[in-house]
Amino acid sequence: MFPETVVTGAAQPGRYAVTSNTNNMGVHEMSSYVQSVLSNNEKILYSAKISAWSSMLPSLVLGVFLLPFYGLGLLLWLSAYIAYKIESHTTELVITDKKIIAKFGLIKRDTVELLLPKVESIQVKQSVFGRLLNYGSIVVSGAGNPQTPVPGIDAPMQFRKAFMEIQEKSHK
Repeated sequence: MFPETVVTGAAQPGRYAVTSNTNNMGVHEMSSYVQSVLSNNEKILYSAKISAWSSMLPSLVLGVFLLPFYGLGLLLWLSAYIAYKIESHTTELVITDKKIIAKFGLIKRDTVELLLPKVESIQVKQSVFGRLLNYGSIVVSGAGNPQTPVPGIDAPMQFRKAFMEIQEKSHK
């Protein structure tokens, strides 16, 4: 269905990765948008994912209170799960050896691509629950570009650290 990307090491978003287009054990599917915008010899070095907690926590809490009312809580939980699955499959956030790529949306698509040398800062915003459950938002600021918020990602501090390390290596 999608072009498959082999990830050496752990085959999960949120991990450093060296990628190629061959099939092997540890295959990780990357959506077609990211694959379609990669230039020649460009490699995905880090992939982030949407946190289930960021989108589902309010619905889970409200669902507990609505459970006694004819099972409305179960419907709320089911709808929150479906919304999370759609959001997680339609949101892509990767760092390559040349740029940061972010894509949001199912029907309406919003994309951002910033070259690594043009990124001025990455801010991390986490609520108390976000710190406890390791999710938050990042705001990518680029030269000449407005700030680009990326809400509800899993392990935002790890994303920021990965970006800093990749950017340092690209300046050497």
